[in-house]
Amino acid sequence: MLDGASRPAVLICPGGAYLSCSDREAEPVALKFASMGYHAFVLRYSVYLNKDEAFQSIFGGVERREHTVFPAPIRDIGKTMLTIHEHSDEWLVDTDRIALCGFSAGAHNAATYSVYWNKPILTDHYQVSEEKLRPAATILGYTLSDYLFMKDTEKDEMATILFDASVTWLLGEACPNDEKLVEVSPALLVTDKTPPMFLWATAADALVPVGHTLRMGMALSENKIPFEMHVFEEGPHGLSLATQATADSKPLVDQNAAKWIDLVEAWLLKRFAIELKEEVRWS
Repeated sequence: MLDGASRPAVLICPGGAYLSCSDREAEPVALKFASMGYHAFVLRYSVYLNKDEAFQSIFGGVERREHTVFPAPIRDIGKTMLTIHEHSDEWLVDTDRIALCGFSAGAHNAATYSVYWNKPILTDHYQVSEEKLRPAATILGYTLSDYLFMKDTEKDEMATILFDASVTWLLGEACPNDEKLVEVSPALLVTDKTPPMFLWATAADALVPVGHTLRMGMALSENKIPFEMHVFEEGPHGLSLATQATADSKPLVDQNAAKWIDLVEAWLLKRFAIELKEEVRWS
């Protein structure tokens, strides 16, 4: 890093319905943040499928797997935050300015961590102070924020299969009660300790309705948490950068929705601006 100075960092949680971690929402996004001058890390947190299991296997039914059951996914984030702190001198990371960035299930994981980071479920588990786990900001792309709302949302066949399965591998049971669903609904758990957030989604998202983003924004507003929210008219679920860099099909390229990354760069500059010298020095 230039002059050996520490810089802010972004920890990226790809989406994938807690089934897998999407490559399209991982390293390509990290490279984009790196181009802004930030350190970038990708966390492939605990997911349901093993490497040798095909997506189609879930149609035969899913089972409880302890490594995916809440709070395991947010503890993966916590462990990663501690690892970054541990190596901060070596990696030149400004640990006071670490942002989380997530997409879809990864956004849900980041949002959930953001309402639990200072709670015993993490601090007691790792026997560390809150500051070692604190995110300075959170960026959520097409997040799922309210499982009660999702349960009551009308869904097509594929969305129903994914929702029912994801509840099992996140909460360990097929039909959890509402109290359990609230535990993993960050929009219902926002407090004055929740970090500032940048939210973006599309109104056309048929898999995770935009209402999740709107509910998260309302909760942040009610708790006076600084936030910025952008809802683009068009674009399917899973856009990632919404450019050719992350698309595997034409619908995943959308010039309007692709503006989110420039908007988040401007938003981060308010909080993560890197100290630069006033004059150019050649030595």
